[in-house]
Amino acid sequence: MRKEMFDFELDKFKEECGVFGIFSGEKSRVGAITYYGLYALQHRGQESAGIVSSNGKELTCYKDMGLVSDVFNSDILNNLEGIGAIGHVRYSTTGSSNKNNAQPIVGKYKLGSIAIAHNGNLINADVIRELLEEGGAIFQTSIDTEVILNLISRGAKKGIENAVVDAIQAVKGSYAIVILTEDKLIGVRDPNGIRPLCIGKLDNSYILCSESCALDTIGGEFIRDVCPGEIVIVDKDGIKSINFAERTKSQTCSFEYIYFARPDSTIDEINVYQSRVRAGEELYKEHPVEGDIVIGVPDSGIPAAIGYSKASGIPYGTGFIKNKYVGRTFITPTQEMREKALWVKLNPLKANVEGKRVIIIDDSIVRGTTSKRLVEILRKAGAKEIHFRIASPIVKFPCYFGIDTPYRNELIGSNMTVEEMKNIIGADSLGYISIDGLLNSLDKDKGFCLGCFSGEYPISAPIEVSKERLEK
Repeated sequence: MRKEMFDFELDKFKEECGVFGIFSGEKSRVGAITYYGLYALQHRGQESAGIVSSNGKELTCYKDMGLVSDVFNSDILNNLEGIGAIGHVRYSTTGSSNKNNAQPIVGKYKLGSIAIAHNGNLINADVIRELLEEGGAIFQTSIDTEVILNLISRGAKKGIENAVVDAIQAVKGSYAIVILTEDKLIGVRDPNGIRPLCIGKLDNSYILCSESCALDTIGGEFIRDVCPGEIVIVDKDGIKSINFAERTKSQTCSFEYIYFARPDSTIDEINVYQSRVRAGEELYKEHPVEGDIVIGVPDSGIPAAIGYSKASGIPYGTGFIKNKYVGRTFITPTQEMREKALWVKLNPLKANVEGKRVIIIDDSIVRGTTSKRLVEILRKAGAKEIHFRIASPIVKFPCYFGIDTPYRNELIGSNMTVEEMKNIIGADSLGYISIDGLLNSLDKDKGFCLGCFSGEYPISAPIEVSKERLEK
């Protein structure tokens, strides 16, 4: 199915997943609240959605393939009332795309029932899985989330909190995790803080979720981000935390700000929209060019285009009209239709670009196919010149920490010079923001994962051949 998506989707990094959790301590519509929280996180994954709730005695799970609005209805949500719930939207980075691999995963262990939902990627999951299987463990899925669940269940005799601490210290990689038992909600963020996770409050309920926009959607209040290497435990007695890792350093995935996160989210005290506008301003400082109009590729390229316009004084305008009714997984049945499908999703606003020197801003170039097609569309609409500017550094390396990226030999930036890329996509000029420029748009005092640009990862990455195992 993934090969049947049209080029616009194939030529972007794929989102990871989104997690949401709530604990109220008293029976309430936790399922419905989780539904709206997941709705706000839908951009992080569109393959499957699931919710598990607790009534204080047992867990109830419902999950299926599809969008949040397609998976759930009012009858299902009425059956998910309780004192706590967790939810998940998924895009598969490990494990195949099927209902069995949808999250949250529910299991029974010595202390009762437990459910877990995970955003990220464990780089040592295969090794741990093999060791557990040799010890007699049976796995129902092919995803690394179940590895964590098995590790927790093995340490159950120490109590759930100690079991979680021990399990987390055994794994390496990126993770933002929510765990639900009959009477507790637990959140965990990896020691490098690669994947985002924040804490909020709604009346007397505590919330854990991937992005602050989910709190806004449910009318909640943002409290703070979960710190790297922190475990947060919520139960009837309130909220407490355990720091399980020493010498932690925040290295949030820079692509959260460039592309993945919703612009109305704030992650680790950095507003996503404002960081994208600043990136556009930095882009102009590094790659100025004369033009008549600045346009952005919807949606994540628009704030950077506004920033570029602001810094250059060149008017910003709408360059493309986006069809709101084409889903992110719009399927086209033939190669001929796939080639036309970008026109279905994005149509140029000819009145704004005809006869003009157009500066077009996008968040990134992965394979280059979409950029080439966008240039063709603008030429056909009568643009006199087309200057492409990219609000991220050149993507040269794959990601091992929860983003579905192509192999390195499929990344146009790892195989060509900027001049060669410019010629391939057919633009009059091409310019990328530098890594320093990107850091200026964020916060130089904070740390970020820049592995896909520099090849330097927060955690030692597996050798290239291991990526095939990660994605099998």
